Amino acid sequence: MKFFIALLATVLLSYAAGFWFPWWSITVASFAVALLIQQTLFRSFLSGFIALFVLWFTLAFYIDYQNHQILSQKIAEILLKRPSSILIVTATGFVAGLCGGLAALSGASCRRLFPQN
Repeated sequence: MKFFIALLATVLLSYAAGFWFPWWSITVASFAVALLIQQTLFRSFLSGFIALFVLWFTLAFYIDYQNHQILSQKIAEILLKRPSSILIVTATGFVAGLCGGLAALSGASCRRLFPQN
């Protein structure tokens, strides 16, 4: 149950932080959730990774769909030599998930620095 609460809290905090702060504020949200909700290191990493992968993949897919994949196909053509916009959207989600997972892992590790009585 803590896993799903951490997952949902990370998604909501990251989404809200994206409106007022720079893109890297998602890592601060992921760190804070992992610091507040006690889980194992692996579960903390996994909840941060999944939450931000799903959030950024969904947002990138929606934006890409709205502009008819024009920009993502051109970037994919430059980087991959073939116009596949879904690879660019997936890579966006993966990078965000990795940032969120590592931030959550750091938050869970910092929690262990201050053991509770």
